[in-house]
Amino acid sequence: MNTTPLTVASPDGTARGGVIVIQEAFGVTDHIVDVCNRVAAAGWVAVAPHLFHRQDGVTVLDYSDMDSAMAAIGKLKADEVDSDVDAAASALAELGFEPSSIAIVGFCMGGSVAFQTAVRRPLGAAATFYGGGITKGRFGYPAMASVGDALQTPWHGFFGDLDEGIPFQEVETLREITATAPVDTEITRYAHGKHGFHCDDRPAVFDADAAADAWGKTLEWFDAHVAR
Repeated sequence: MNTTPLTVASPDGTARGGVIVIQEAFGVTDHIVDVCNRVAAAGWVAVAPHLFHRQDGVTVLDYSDMDSAMAAIGKLKADEVDSDVDAAASALAELGFEPSSIAIVGFCMGGSVAFQTAVRRPLGAAATFYGGGITKGRFGYPAMASVGDALQTPWHGFFGDLDEGIPFQEVETLREITATAPVDTEITRYAHGKHGFHCDDRPAVFDADAAADAWGKTLEWFDAHVAR
């Protein structure tokens, strides 16, 4: 039995499908809970698995505590993360949603996980916000560029050109590789976007225009690809 803690947000009325929301490096923060609520407001059931649950005393980290965040994500293992993602998918399956009726979106390290999930299993749609690991794998996953042609789920990536950890040249390499996948793929770059540009709880990096555009495009991607 999987004991992954899950944060769930449900819409009013009949849901159009389910969305797995994958956390930042700082945990299931207020921002990630807010994303879940936005997903629910758009008509979907949102489920966010807590990926740090195997680490004693680690739940939500402060944005200023990068050392603890790096230590926490350094302990993540791909197979354990996969089982947590699958626990969220199972929770949605119990609500009657087939894999084709489920989407996944992730932020920061969660963006990498969303991408790897889209390679690992066919879902309705996937979106990655500034997920690293394009040329060097993370958590035991292969480099994103090495498996981008094997995507099983339609995938849209969102990246900022001012992201110091993800050079735009790598993003363009990923664009070329994912374009050869057997599913729809798209990448949107924001010229003034920094790492974390979608997070309105981080004023130093938040970009309201890029955040609004990327979120709108994410919902459009889900609408276009997720089965009803």
